[in-house]
Amino acid sequence: RSVVIEDLLCRPSVELDLDAQRAWLSDRVVMVTGSAGSIGAEICRQLLRLRPSKLVLVDRAETGQFFLERELRQLASGIDLDVRLGDLADRMRVETLLSETQPDVIIHAAAYKHVPLMESNCGEAVRNIVLATRNLVDLASRYAVQALVMISTDKAVNPTSVMGLCKRMAENYVQTRAFGSTCRM
Repeated sequence: RSVVIEDLLCRPSVELDLDAQRAWLSDRVVMVTGSAGSIGAEICRQLLRLRPSKLVLVDRAETGQFFLERELRQLASGIDLDVRLGDLADRMRVETLLSETQPDVIIHAAAYKHVPLMESNCGEAVRNIVLATRNLVDLASRYAVQALVMISTDKAVNPTSVMGLCKRMAENYVQTRAFGSTCRM
C-alpha cells in the first residue's frame, strides 16, 4: 500500500479547524518572530490563508527577510506586510517593535535550532532563546498583546542538550508569566 504521513507519526494526526483559526486571526495584526527561519517562514505562508489584516515579520537575518518578503508579496494580496529587522534580545528594540506595530497576536518562533552548534555556543543559546523570550513575554501585556504563542520543540521535554534546556527554560518562563497576565500565553 502507499505510505501515508500517519504511518510515520506514531500517533493520530491532528485535524486543524481552519474556520476557527480564521475567525481568531482574520482582521488582526499578527507578528511572527523568527520569520526568516524555516519554521517562522512556513508559519507566515500558512497565516496568509487565514487573512490577518497585517502580518508583521520580525527577524534579525537581513537576507532571509529580504527573500521572504519577495516571496510573500506574491502571495499576500490584500494583506499588509510589515517586514522588520530586530534582535529580540535587545529589550529596547522589542519595545519599539511592539509600540510601532501594535500586534494583537504574536507567534514566537525565533530561536536557534541546531543542537550541535548550541553546545559550543551556550551563551548565545541562552541569549537568543531564553532572554529573547523573556523580553517578548515581559512586554506583551504592557503593549496590549492579546495572545502569545511560543513555538517550542520536543527537545525541551527531557532536555539533554543546551538548546533543549534553553527552550525548556523559555517554556517555563512563559507558563509562569501567563498567570495573572492580560495576554493569553
